[in-house]
Amino acid sequence: MQRTRHRHILGTICIALAMLNSVCAEDTPATKQLKARNKEFREEVIKVADNVYTAVGFSVSNVSMIVGKSGVVIIDTGLDTFRAKKILAEFRKITDKPVRAIIFTHGHGDHTGGASVFVGDGKPEIWAHANFESEARHWKNAGLTIQQLRGARQGGFRLPRTQRINNGIAPAQYPKRKGSVFNPRGVRPTHLLRSNRKRLEIAGVTLELVQAPGETNDQIYVVIPDRKVLFSGDNFYKSFPNLYAIRGTPKRDVRVWAKSLTGMLKEDPKALVGGHTRPIIGRDKVKAVLTDFRDAVKFVHDKTVEGMNKGMTPDQLVNYVKLPDRLAKKEYLRQFYGNVEWGVRHVFSFYVGWFDGNPTNLFRLSPRKEAKRMAELAGGKDRLLQQARQAFKKGDVQWTAQLTDYLLALEPNSKVAMNLKADALTILGERCLTATGRNYYLTVAQELHQQAMGRKPKKNSSK
Repeated sequence: MQRTRHRHILGTICIALAMLNSVCAEDTPATKQLKARNKEFREEVIKVADNVYTAVGFSVSNVSMIVGKSGVVIIDTGLDTFRAKKILAEFRKITDKPVRAIIFTHGHGDHTGGASVFVGDGKPEIWAHANFESEARHWKNAGLTIQQLRGARQGGFRLPRTQRINNGIAPAQYPKRKGSVFNPRGVRPTHLLRSNRKRLEIAGVTLELVQAPGETNDQIYVVIPDRKVLFSGDNFYKSFPNLYAIRGTPKRDVRVWAKSLTGMLKEDPKALVGGHTRPIIGRDKVKAVLTDFRDAVKFVHDKTVEGMNKGMTPDQLVNYVKLPDRLAKKEYLRQFYGNVEWGVRHVFSFYVGWFDGNPTNLFRLSPRKEAKRMAELAGGKDRLLQQARQAFKKGDVQWTAQLTDYLLALEPNSKVAMNLKADALTILGERCLTATGRNYYLTVAQELHQQAMGRKPKKNSSK
């Protein structure tokens, strides 16, 4: 019996290695697309309009500079001081005028972490929405810390460089500070936007700040009226948007997000600077891209609500709600960062919560009890393991992952099940176009392999 068990283990390892080698030997279509995507993040300071510049690729988020008569205005400040110093050095090749103001489009730390570099020894005005950092407060008030682990998995921060390609809308960089990169640090706002819209005169530049909830509730966009340049924050970037982030977020109102995009369209911008990815320049092009982006967000919301009213559950809705081809085929709406299925599930949960409407799910069996019954149906645990191996051999890795969940519910310390699930997740990750999903798959696979070997999961690494 013991010898047979060893043969099963060796067989699983051999199958896993064969499958992984076949995946690694030639990039999957998703991997190829993500690698091609890297050209979007090449380091460059782009002139967007007269006296308006955006630094792309130096940090995970865009950092912009508006040059006025007596100084400059900085919009967002990047992930950390290390990268902010590189950006400031590039900006200083253009002008040595002092920083008179900093504007945060929202409170995520990847947009605020470099602020101290731009503040320097001066005392610039620092503007943000009155609800600044609402997401971080949401977690802090609850005493919640799990988002740090999930955020690291989503970002791929625990993966080696060989497994990270990019995060879909930004280069694959590693934070140089501890804690969630989505938590703000350091410099605090000195001025808050408390109205829907506010006009500012700073360093001879006229700006308008506009409240625009979307990816976060503290989101604003910035307009230079005379030059028709719009800085969208994370309400726009070249990817289907992250209506729901798998790291976990406070609820994002998708309907309101679409309305904010309509407001941006009404500004009739000639240039659009997203929170990530390269700017879009040219009135007609900006109008077309923003319209498609707004329509995609609105479609997912409206079609999901339509299906809900027909009594559909989330599992049914993800097959019902598909972007029309005219939108799905646009490069700037490919699911590099956000995912339509996750957005559909989020819209359902936003309106009616966790209950899918099927009374069977009001009081489900525990995972262990359900797993025990599944094993009985399969003819025992060994037979269940055999089915998982066969599914893996056939390339049915999603079913492999689900079957190994049953095995791990019955035997949480089963090294065989851990390794088999890890191998299935690795292949799922290689097939996943949505970079955050890819990173999450590959990180958990790595954690399972380490656990099976009796090692603690690696911390954030840049190696």
